[in-house]
Amino acid sequence: MSVPENLNHFNAQGEAHMVDVGAKSVSTRIAIAEGEINMAESTFHHITEGQIHKGDVLGIARIAAIQATKRTWELIPLAHPLFLTAVQVDLIPETDPTRIVCRAEVHCAGQTGVEMEALTAVSVGLLTIYDMCKAIDRGMIISDIRLLKKEGGKTGLWTREAHS
Repeated sequence: MSVPENLNHFNAQGEAHMVDVGAKSVSTRIAIAEGEINMAESTFHHITEGQIHKGDVLGIARIAAIQATKRTWELIPLAHPLFLTAVQVDLIPETDPTRIVCRAEVHCAGQTGVEMEALTAVSVGLLTIYDMCKAIDRGMIISDIRLLKKEGGKTGLWTREAHS
């Protein structure tokens, strides 16, 4: 089986393996990811007015997202454990349509990037909102989880085009 060179999680035999990053230079790595959860107006108001009986939805979702970044290597089979230097999670209520946007920025000084950590933070943050509010709105939709930017390493800077 011939494996394209850019798919480095596969060896020459086409078998999945963890990439050896030992020879890579340590550099500052940054990734920013974003996603959203759309919901009914009443659910949005319950969240923003602190009326969900399980507690502070956005505060708990923020902590869950941060915690998830630190455990990404346990969830994604070929991800490396990383020493993260900073994690910023913003949960932004928006009204047209009613939704919460989750944006995560993750930093480390290491030999591999933090894109998976940022994406995991967003996913778990949004899933936490769903979990805390599902009793009043099972129709919430989690969508548009995507990488916005990555910096560092051999490939340098990458940013998502505004129209993507």
